Amino acid sequence: MKDASKTKQALTEELASLRRRIQELEQSEAERKKAALKELQTSEEKYQMLVEGVSDVLFEIDHQGVVLYFSPIGKVIWEYDQADVIGKNFIEFVHQDDRELAIKRFQELVAGMEYPLTFRIKSKSGKYIWARTKTKPRMENGRFMGASGILTDITDQKQAEEALRESEALLQSLIDYMHDAMLILTWDGSILFANQAAARIIEFERPEEFVGHNMIEYLHPDSFQKAAEDLEAVKADKMGFPSEYQLHSVTGRHIWVESIGGKIIFRNASANLVCIRDITERKLADKALRESEERYRKVADFTYTWEYWLAPDGKYIYVSPACERISGYRVEEFHQDPNLLEKITHPDDKHSLAVHLRNVLRGKTDASELEFRIITRDGKERWISHVCSDIYSQTDEYLGRRGSNRDITVRKLAEEELLRTLESLRKAVGATIQVMVLAVEARDPYTAGHQLRTADLARTIATDMGLTQDTIDAIRMAGSIHDIGKLYVPSELLTKPSRLTDIELSLIKEHSRRGYEMLKDVESPWPLAEIIYQHHERMNGTGYPRNLKGDDILMEARILAISDVVESMGSHRPYRPSLGIEAALEEIEKNRGTFYDTGAVDACLRVFREKGYQLLQ
Repeated sequence: MKDASKTKQALTEELASLRRRIQELEQSEAERKKAALKELQTSEEKYQMLVEGVSDVLFEIDHQGVVLYFSPIGKVIWEYDQADVIGKNFIEFVHQDDRELAIKRFQELVAGMEYPLTFRIKSKSGKYIWARTKTKPRMENGRFMGASGILTDITDQKQAEEALRESEALLQSLIDYMHDAMLILTWDGSILFANQAAARIIEFERPEEFVGHNMIEYLHPDSFQKAAEDLEAVKADKMGFPSEYQLHSVTGRHIWVESIGGKIIFRNASANLVCIRDITERKLADKALRESEERYRKVADFTYTWEYWLAPDGKYIYVSPACERISGYRVEEFHQDPNLLEKITHPDDKHSLAVHLRNVLRGKTDASELEFRIITRDGKERWISHVCSDIYSQTDEYLGRRGSNRDITVRKLAEEELLRTLESLRKAVGATIQVMVLAVEARDPYTAGHQLRTADLARTIATDMGLTQDTIDAIRMAGSIHDIGKLYVPSELLTKPSRLTDIELSLIKEHSRRGYEMLKDVESPWPLAEIIYQHHERMNGTGYPRNLKGDDILMEARILAISDVVESMGSHRPYRPSLGIEAALEEIEKNRGTFYDTGAVDACLRVFREKGYQLLQ
């Protein structure tokens, strides 16, 4: 019994110890779980802080592309809360133009492949933002369960790339549309780059065809040495001035170019930037000008005209041998003294020549003629007809002035003799007319006085109208004898106090024709016979003897008609008293434009009413 009791006690103690051990184990497990839970919470907090602290968006999608997780930074970048995105398919947020590519990349993810994707995401406010995604698929037993990844905002990068592309496109357009050629060469002459103008000059269809060739292929042998010297200068960073080279195109066309080069870095290597301008047309024009000048020189050497050509600096390039025949001064003397022509100009003509040359220089005068006198070496006066003009190249470069001096002394002397002859004729005609006036006066003193008063009024009207002196002289002369035809009219009809019969009136009207017949063969500087013939014509065709009208009537005759009417009405006649000047003026004013010329009537009214003119007594 005693042993059984001991065994029971031992079992009881072992059981109690076991219980204590279990309690200790349970307590230890609880503390371990509590510590593990605390460690897990701490780890989650750190992970959350890490996720929320990065600038990129972390995301997770399931096997259908539905968003399971979207980090809070997405609200800052794309304006979406997590609630706006989680539970929706990511395709809904992709730009329409990028969806096809996005679906393709998702299918590749399903197959376990990892490819980055660049696409546009539509923000909550509707604008599109460029993003790049790096995604890792989650596979279980070979099945796609979903994926997690990072979205990076690359909008600024894309905008910078677009700006760079636009800048490069603009630069390329500017280079392609340059009139001058642009080439980039290696130091041995290989062409690395060519623009459209370069291709055009060498006659390639496209610049790409030019690239890869060596420039020496198109360089004329005569330009090899110059090109080598300029290349060494460029290597030494000495740009210098443009040089001229001869090239030939792919078709063999000869080309002149003006070129300048400079050292640049191209594709991480030193290279030669060359700008080329096609000056073939200018060279051809210069050649043609030289040939023309040579032909001009040969012709001018054998002409009677004194030709010359002044350089832009005012010195003579060429003077023809005729200068010595005309002026007495040799060609060499003009070359030695560029101002010799001005020095030998007559003192009274120096100013007009200076003004003429100044106007040529200012472009106001172009090859116009100036007549002036020079004093020859032996002291004689000679008249010169001078023509000159500035000359320019096809590129508007001023090349100087060409001129021509022609001896017109003989013509000038003939003109002076003609003027003297004309003056003598005028005097002879004046004397003849005076004889006619005296003849009329001896027969009818009233008619003679009428002619003189009419002539003076007509002269005054013509002067007021601003007519030429020659026209005024013609009017005065014609007015002095405009009734000369009345010598054929019986004097009793001219002084008859009663009304004239139709036959008598027709006899008096014949005086215009009679006057014309008397004077038509008389030599005169003026159309006296025709003026007298027309002085009773009227503007509307109702005059006599030919019923002329408008512009068919000479201006001299129109003025004389008005003067005749005013004098007749304003003066006393044997058969009636004066009607008065005012009545005469009212007559022409009333019929202004109908019977009488408008301008002449206005002038007549003006000289009487405004200037106080009175008929001669």
